[in-house]
Amino acid sequence: MALREIIFLPEPILRRKAKPVTKFDKDLQTLIDDMIETMREAPGVGLAAPQINIPQQLAVIEYAEQDDDEGAPPKPKKLYVIINPEIVKASEEKVLGVEGCLSIPGLLGEVERHAHIQVKALNRHGQPVKLKVEGWMARIFQHEIDHLNGVMFTDKATRVWKPQEDEEVELD
Repeated sequence: MALREIIFLPEPILRRKAKPVTKFDKDLQTLIDDMIETMREAPGVGLAAPQINIPQQLAVIEYAEQDDDEGAPPKPKKLYVIINPEIVKASEEKVLGVEGCLSIPGLLGEVERHAHIQVKALNRHGQPVKLKVEGWMARIFQHEIDHLNGVMFTDKATRVWKPQEDEEVELD
């Protein structure tokens, strides 16, 4: 495994629709492992292939939902590899939340996203998966799928700002 360089705006690849993945070979598995390592090292909660200069419909996401019970032990993180993802259902309910991005360092934005979505994709072995995600996880999935379509969070943000030193947000 190797760390990959994360690219930043205004790199043109970040504005292009990525191509579907068609080969599920050893090179793809290496790329996925490298993306997971790069995401964790950054540190981020998601990483799309265009962010490492690879124009493919591939993203990795790793996040643990927070427990409402303050005394509960932390929930384990879930790792997702989504290939050629498509949002097939989205709730009418939308939620405003703060987002950041590894490819736009130093900025945060308030973005409205669907509260619940259903995603159809392929896993790392090319097998179809259907995922129902909600809350912060739904936000991360939508953010990463936007990357695969050349859309950045700043395109959808109602407000963008430079964070204060004590302001924390999980980055994709």
